[in-house]
Amino acid sequence: MMKNFKTIISVILVFCSFLAVAGNTPQDKKVPNEINVGLATGNAKVLSSYFNQNVELVVLDNDNVYSKAQAQQIVTNFFSKFPPVAENAFSIIHDSGKENAQYVIGKLKTEKGNFRVYFLLKQNSGKQYIHQLRIEQQ
Repeated sequence: MMKNFKTIISVILVFCSFLAVAGNTPQDKKVPNEINVGLATGNAKVLSSYFNQNVELVVLDNDNVYSKAQAQQIVTNFFSKFPPVAENAFSIIHDSGKENAQYVIGKLKTEKGNFRVYFLLKQNSGKQYIHQLRIEQQ
């Protein structure tokens, strides 16, 4: 009888610890919807409002650290050459992170093919900023 009681208590404690860990997932880990919309609609201005002051950018032949304004221009040029298809052009495949950093892997459907999109978000002063953005042809 005592052995069963200890087993039940152990199971309850393990279950409660899983709930505690799952409950500690911060709500700010979600990707801001404006980023998804910016990618899905090809709106570089909306997307660049989340760029950090300097962004590590890899888009086609551009591979460097650029200022926010330069990065916006490069992304604008990309979207003019590769306009996203209608709604749901961008979908998140995977996202993960810890504390104040999150990475996202997604798929962008354009009129001229599909692209894999990677970006790194870091939180600063309560807002998430894109520090790295990669758009690579699949």
